[in-house]
Amino acid sequence: MSTRANGTEPPPGLPAHPTSNLKWIVLGAGVVSQASMSSLHHGLPSIGPLRRSDFGLSLAQTGLVLAASNIGTMSTMILSGMATDRFGERVVSGVGLGLAGVLMILSSLASSIVTVGILLFLAGGLSAVTISASGRSVMGWFSRRERGLALGIRQMSVTLGGALAAIALPLAATQWGVRGAFVTLGLFFLFGAVVAFFGLLPPPHKAGARASGLPAPLRDRPLWRLAVCAGLLGCAQTAIGSFTAIFLTDQRGFTLTAAAAAFAAIQIGGGVARVAAGRLSDRTGERVPQMRLHGFILALLLVATALLVDGPTLPLVAALLLAGIFTLSWNGLAFTAAAELAGYARAGQALGLQGTIMRVVSVGAGVGFGLAVTAFSWPVAFVLLALFPLAAALLLTPLIAEERRRAAAADAPSRGTPE
Repeated sequence: MSTRANGTEPPPGLPAHPTSNLKWIVLGAGVVSQASMSSLHHGLPSIGPLRRSDFGLSLAQTGLVLAASNIGTMSTMILSGMATDRFGERVVSGVGLGLAGVLMILSSLASSIVTVGILLFLAGGLSAVTISASGRSVMGWFSRRERGLALGIRQMSVTLGGALAAIALPLAATQWGVRGAFVTLGLFFLFGAVVAFFGLLPPPHKAGARASGLPAPLRDRPLWRLAVCAGLLGCAQTAIGSFTAIFLTDQRGFTLTAAAAAFAAIQIGGGVARVAAGRLSDRTGERVPQMRLHGFILALLLVATALLVDGPTLPLVAALLLAGIFTLSWNGLAFTAAAELAGYARAGQALGLQGTIMRVVSVGAGVGFGLAVTAFSWPVAFVLLALFPLAAALLLTPLIAEERRRAAAADAPSRGTPE
């Protein structure tokens, strides 16, 4: 009896296979491996002051060291995606995260900050494999009507890993010094490597070729458009993430503790919103329309924040928190859309492309927002920032029809219709 007869819809782009509880194991492995990788990027800044004092670094040097792992990740994401498509999720995640863990432990022994920076760059580059690998694996196990939720949960692990590392690394540094914190990061990676190797199981049926007529991801213009739009949405994410605490303390006189609580609320709310957004998108099996809606809403919330900069505290904080949450909520939708547009066989490369372009487009957003505040004012800076998600929403409009066309083409073989 076919899976469709049993009421189980096969994932588009994959032959039908029975629903299995194994998919939740795969999702759990994806969450753990992604969280271990995120612990480096989002947890390392928590021990920045200690590392600065240990090595006698200037602020600029500290910033460069903190950026080393991100630069490494950005440099290898496309290659990591191609390796995932070629060798499979288990191998590349296990090897990549495992080697990154060894490098992090070696960095604890380094006496030169240059050596530490090089090792962080390499660790960031090797750990990038899990972004494509975990996303591709989850995409392969879940059907279109489940995939938004699943990849939303996986994307929530980005903030989860950062939060756990932000707690664990300072504690480790207090007990064993900065070098102990680096060893702790290495152990996070090694744990993630083991979980990924045994948990990112290949789907019961391998995917065939992509739908006829589709170019490879690096030559796929709709995928590039989607990636650029994700980068434009990421500009607001970077700016709000960098300046929320500064705005509340400098402009509105909040205590550091209150500002930190507001920032934490954005992170928690954003993680929950990623899951909710994915679940909502599963009702239609479409990601781009909802992603576009998030862009419009975010633009309105940023304008509202600009209008309330000098207004009553409660409405201002509400607008700022909602804007911050919406800067995070779209992320899972973008990754799901990229994987589905490319198809399982090329999903790794598509996710690597999106991650790279997204970072390239949004890399200067924090600096640009700060310059706008200095040159003009906070309200003007928020209005200018609103232009980026608005542009993303408008640019996403042509992709709606393309997403539907490719979904229909992916479903056609399972319905017995010609491609």
